[in-house]
Amino acid sequence: MDEMNLAMLFLRVGIGLTFAAHGYGKIFQGGRIPGTAGWFDSMGMKPGKLHAWMAALTEIGAGLLLALGLFTPLAAAGMIGVMVVAAWTVHRHNGFMIVREGWEYTFVLAVVAAAVATLGPMEWSIDNALGIDDDLDGYVGLAIGAGGGVLAGLTQLAVFYRPPKSEETN
Repeated sequence: MDEMNLAMLFLRVGIGLTFAAHGYGKIFQGGRIPGTAGWFDSMGMKPGKLHAWMAALTEIGAGLLLALGLFTPLAAAGMIGVMVVAAWTVHRHNGFMIVREGWEYTFVLAVVAAAVATLGPMEWSIDNALGIDDDLDGYVGLAIGAGGGVLAGLTQLAVFYRPPKSEETN
């Protein structure tokens, strides 16, 4: 069992901190929030500034929660929601492979998040220390993580996404 706990810890921390780093970058690196907001506006996620902040804070929060194993299926839902929006708005026209800016990376992150939500964070987690891990794994974790994440992403797209004119003709 210790090997499974260690493997899940590696998975949660590796994927969680990677995801949090994406949010950190939106706030503190490159074009920062103004640059990210302009990019979001250009792809049709309006208002761009709101979505830049929402994406950055969701990536940081969900990533850190996943790494800690705290409210794990909610962290997974946050990750999956962001990946649904990213896959649709940025990557869908480019095919699957990431080397062509395809949706491979967003898909892998979403699948890993769904798997972690389903398996639960295991013993080496805050959820376990709080005694809530067994209540939030299995099909419940999958429903919250994958179901909630997909629903959140699709809702965000339906409410806010207005594709640029050039994309509407494709």
